[in-house]
Amino acid sequence: MSAEREVTEAATVVAAAEAGAGEDASSPPAKTERMSDPQQPAASEVAAAAASPPPLRCLVLTGFGGYDKAGDRVMVLNRSGMWQEEVTVPSVQTFLMPEAMTFEEAAALLVNYITAYMVLFDFGNLRPGHSVLVHMAAGGVGMAAVQLCRTVENVTVFGTASASKHEALKENGVTHPIDYHTTDYVDEIKKISPKGVDIVMDPLGGSDTAKGYNLLKPMGKVVTYGMANLLTGPKRNLMALARTWWNQFSVTALQLLQANRAVCGFHLGYLDGEVELVTGVVTRLLALYSQGHIKPHVDSVWPFEKVADAMKQMQEKKNVGKVLLVPGPEKEN
Repeated sequence: MSAEREVTEAATVVAAAEAGAGEDASSPPAKTERMSDPQQPAASEVAAAAASPPPLRCLVLTGFGGYDKAGDRVMVLNRSGMWQEEVTVPSVQTFLMPEAMTFEEAAALLVNYITAYMVLFDFGNLRPGHSVLVHMAAGGVGMAAVQLCRTVENVTVFGTASASKHEALKENGVTHPIDYHTTDYVDEIKKISPKGVDIVMDPLGGSDTAKGYNLLKPMGKVVTYGMANLLTGPKRNLMALARTWWNQFSVTALQLLQANRAVCGFHLGYLDGEVELVTGVVTRLLALYSQGHIKPHVDSVWPFEKVADAMKQMQEKKNVGKVLLVPGPEKEN
């Protein structure tokens, strides 16, 4: 996962839209089914989406906490070009914020929670009693995934992170935190769960994808959604990058057949044309937020002028949760 993806700039969450765009901010979010089966949309949601498609005109969206002509607070899902105070995006890429949601929470929600939700439920088919390995469990997607696992009964979560972050992970719902610096996570998981796990969330790539695949139970799934192992440090190390690329996991269809396992790939950026699919996920996530089941964890908020410091916060793996960039003065972290 690139550092640019992990830092969410506050221009993706905005305070203004042109008059008449979107629904009234006071409208309550749609309801979802019981948490034990959160991936199934309610029939009323599907009917409402079909009957009331979003307007096709564009919105001019202003910066973090800016003026508001229509009174709608919206968050924006956009693939790139968001490190600025003003952006123009199609209205289908905007979503009304619940009244109780802060701008910081909204900026930390969309990319992280959509990714975690679709990996766990759409690909992973998470069910009660399952076990999940979450790499980088203290990051934005990792924290989102752990919270979403709590919406399903009796899910065991193994989470890799530095030892200094383990207490925060336990509070967030990680059953077994693992310090990957000092412990072989494969050996540690096998001690606790000899048969392995049902789902591996893999943002690492390289040899870790193979390790995740070999940790799977029958009918298990490894879902790769990043290549963090390609980021080798503050200086580019071409040899390390080439070694990681060479060690990329490869498996044949026949091997999958014999193992009763699955390997999936996920990239939210390539779903930008799947409006109904993504909107349905956001609808369910906002309902989970309004019901108190999920709450974005913001590590720190940085002004645009300190983007280097924000990136360093992540590069040195000091963050627990989402790192945000905002236009305007610096906020106390």
